[in-house]
Formats: sequence, C-alpha cells, structure tokens
Amino acid sequence: MGHLISSTIMLQAAREQRFAITAFNVHTLEMLQAVVDAAVEMSAPLILQTTVGTVNHLGPEYIVAAAQTAAKMANIPIALHLDHCTDYALIVKCIRAGYTSVMIDASMHTYEDNVRRTLEVVKVAQAAGVNIEAELGKVGGVEDDLVVEDEDARLAVPEECQRFVEETGVSTLAPAIGTAHGIYKGEPHIAFGRLEEIQRLVSIPLVLHGGSGIPEEQVKRCVKLGMSKMNVATELKIAFSNAIRTVFDTNPDENDPRKYMVPAKAAVKALTKEKIAMAGCGGKAELMLAATSS
Repeated sequence: MGHLISSTIMLQAAREQRFAITAFNVHTLEMLQAVVDAAVEMSAPLILQTTVGTVNHLGPEYIVAAAQTAAKMANIPIALHLDHCTDYALIVKCIRAGYTSVMIDASMHTYEDNVRRTLEVVKVAQAAGVNIEAELGKVGGVEDDLVVEDEDARLAVPEECQRFVEETGVSTLAPAIGTAHGIYKGEPHIAFGRLEEIQRLVSIPLVLHGGSGIPEEQVKRCVKLGMSKMNVATELKIAFSNAIRTVFDTNPDENDPRKYMVPAKAAVKALTKEKIAMAGCGGKAELMLAATSS
C-alpha cells in the first residue's frame, strides 16, 4: 500500500458490503508485527489501535514509525487509530505524529457536553483528513485506566445516536449495546433490537467495542445488523502474555527475549486470524484498495 490511510472510506465500504474490519490494540512491536502478518496472509484490511496508556508508554512517534513501516511493506490497507482518548491535546499530538484515526470518548459526560467535546476534535481531525470516532452510552468493563462499573454502563438511545451524528459530523460511532471491555463474566447480553434501530437511523459505520470473548454467532449477528468495525484488545494481551508465561514455566532461566517473543507472536497471529475470519473481512483487502484509491 505504501502509507497509512484514514479508515473512513474503508469502513464505509465495509458497511455497504456488510462485513466488519477488525481493529486490534497492540502494545509492543512484536504484537504489531504479528497482527500485520496475519492480516497480510488473510488479505484483510487492518486497523491497528493503541490505547492512551500505550501512547504514553511508547510515544506516538515510535508507534507511527512502526505502523508506517508495516504499511510500506504490506500489500493491504492499514489505518492507525487512537482508542478511547479523553484528552484533546493528546488527540492533536497523535494526529500531528501521523495517526489516521482518533476516538474522542466523552461518553461519561452529558449529551450536550459530549457533543461539544466531540465537535472540538471533529474540527481538527477533518482538516487533517483523519477518521473521527465517538461513543454514545457507556460501554462497561475496563480499558486501560478507563473503568466503567456494570451498574454505570448504559445503552445508547437510537434517536440520540441519530441526533448526535447530525450535530457532530463524526465519521464513525460506537453505540453502547450491552458489550463490555475485558473478558465477559458470563454470556454477553447484546441489545440486537436496539442495534438494528440505530443502524436504521444513522448513515455512518458503527463500531463494536468489547469484541474480546463475544461468541462467534453474536459477532456475526452484530455485523449483519450494521457493525462495520470490531475492536479486539484483551484477548490479544492474554494470548501474548500466556505464551510468554508458558516459556518461563518450561524454562525459568530463559533470558533471551527473542526466544520467548517467538511463541508470543505466534499466539497473537493465530488469534488475529480467528477474529478476521469472524468479522468476515478476510480476502477484502483488494476491495478496500479499490475503494481507497478511487
């Protein structure tokens, strides 16, 4: 492809064709490489994501450089997204560094304040040709330092979603429909009827947060009802960490990172392929390349 691209056109095409593009939160170079390798092998469009914690840990310039290198080497479209950010200054910093998609998460505020904060980001992101994602309702669970207790989680209101999109002009919307960040304690209770109504009222791609651990049949139903992007974070971290833990359980004296990173990358790659297949975006890279070059 040669360079990182905005995910806007990719997600619009996915919405029209009724599949979802998988977005993976990566925290190390090895995770990024494994995710990209899997997507290339499956000829799938890809969204790389980093949390605010990872940006603060590695620095946006290092992350962008690694993602840009992947985009130059891969023959698939790749976007780089900042996930769940509440800090306007950090969003601007990431856009300047080269991120091609950002999420302003003001869902913990009132509807009016959410609109106001989102509009601030829309102005700068649209000028830079960057995708803007926002959230309505509250997705429960834990994402980095963001913690939403079950009793505080709330579902998005379909009519509010329509109004919000019209008032802000966001590119993509993450409505809370009963999913949660992290690993589910039991079966997720997804409000499919609400999702169907939201999809009917808004014309932009919808984002499925809390994609780790949702049963395949529920993921496919969400995609069929309009979810065009599926976020995967916690499961990827667990696969990566468990593979490293297994190495040390077998050989406690191992001290060569290259030795324990090999199985860690393999575990992430295998899981990435599973999620790509689940979302239905395998083999869609050529379609995305055509959409983004037209």
